[in-house]
Amino acid sequence: MIRRFGQPPLPTQRYTLRAGAYAILPLQTRILLTAQIGEVLDIQLPGGGIDLGESPTQALYREVMEETGWRISKPKRLGAFRRFVFMPEYDLWAEKICHIYVAKPTRQICEPLEPSHFTTIMEPSEAAFSLGNEGDRNFVEGFFGL
Repeated sequence: MIRRFGQPPLPTQRYTLRAGAYAILPLQTRILLTAQIGEVLDIQLPGGGIDLGESPTQALYREVMEETGWRISKPKRLGAFRRFVFMPEYDLWAEKICHIYVAKPTRQICEPLEPSHFTTIMEPSEAAFSLGNEGDRNFVEGFFGL
């Protein structure tokens, strides 16, 4: 059973299963994150959906590059959680299965490729407070022992 964070599923709503891979990226004593600018600023672990035919680690490498412009190495899976959300950019109600990894950011080769994303670096305690979803916060707090 995968732990759920956030709101329980609405009993009358149909959800599409959507798996994704996300990374905790320690950078010396801080953590590399992405911020998405929308109606509100959303601080996130870099990552996203796993495309058809992609492995979770392939998706992780691609998504981190798209959202931060950084290359990563040595991803190690920490666990997973689920959340039930509406994704307005896809007009989709989703049951998201979020696979969480830790990886080493090796170098930034470009600016983020995704529109409305920018890279930010925070202290772990600030990140745990700022992350936009409870599951990400839980994994960051556990990883850094907060």
